Amino acid sequence: MSIIEEVVSKVDDWKGKDVSIQHLSGGLTNTNYKVVVNGKSFFIRVPGEGTELLSIDRSNEYHSARAAEQAGVGPKVLYHFPEYNVMVLEFLDGKTMSKDSLNEPGMPTRMAQAIKRLHAGPRLLLDFNMFRLTEYYLRLCKERGIKIPDGYLDRVATVNQIEKAMSVKPLATVPCNNDLLAENYIDDGKQLWLIDYEYSGNNDPTFELGNTCQEMQFNDEQIREVCAAYFGEATPGLIARMKLNMIMSDVGWGLWAAIQANISTIDFDFWGWAIERWGRAVEKMDSAEFTKWMKDVQA
Repeated sequence: MSIIEEVVSKVDDWKGKDVSIQHLSGGLTNTNYKVVVNGKSFFIRVPGEGTELLSIDRSNEYHSARAAEQAGVGPKVLYHFPEYNVMVLEFLDGKTMSKDSLNEPGMPTRMAQAIKRLHAGPRLLLDFNMFRLTEYYLRLCKERGIKIPDGYLDRVATVNQIEKAMSVKPLATVPCNNDLLAENYIDDGKQLWLIDYEYSGNNDPTFELGNTCQEMQFNDEQIREVCAAYFGEATPGLIARMKLNMIMSDVGWGLWAAIQANISTIDFDFWGWAIERWGRAVEKMDSAEFTKWMKDVQA
């Protein structure tokens, strides 16, 4: 039997019932399934091979999924099979969001409100720091001879300067998803749900905000809207933290994509994505505003 079939067979409540397994599209590291049991839908995700190399801790993911459920922004965790690193979740009846749908008027505010609910929830098992994760990914690339974007190592000193500037007046960490791609938002018409806690951990809230703004390619007005909806104001210092974390989002996840290009069996142009993200990071580091962000974040 396949893993998904084994997991389904182990749910005692489903024995003797009419069960169908449907493969869902999407997912850059895992395989997603909708399981329908006597007409009721459930969601199961089976981890992809080699995902432990990406620094995914499955016990942390389970803890975070439960925390997100308690915070009212994550689906219910119904069953857990740690031997397969698999959870059975309630199936959210809503629209999986896209960059375009999250760029519609009012959406930046709704996103910030959902994020704020998660951040006000229970503390998570582990901490998340994109600077440390980037160092880990670089070591992995070196050890395995994985190709990285041209000029990457030349910018490590700038990345170190960003961390130093952001450490002058640090913000208290909060429970974060840390990977809020468009597809990790689901809109049921009443609220936005946040899914997929593989990279979750307690973190600077402006990484969460900056990261998701970068994923949506928000303009300055939308970035200010997110900041104001979350903090109640959009000060130069907060905007600067978000902008610098937008750079770090591309610095770190660009390396993630380079590693995926080497290990993943999923049909996706990971290397093209790595080059795109690295290009955006370099563009921001070379911009006229970069020096101002570095000053504002310390002011």
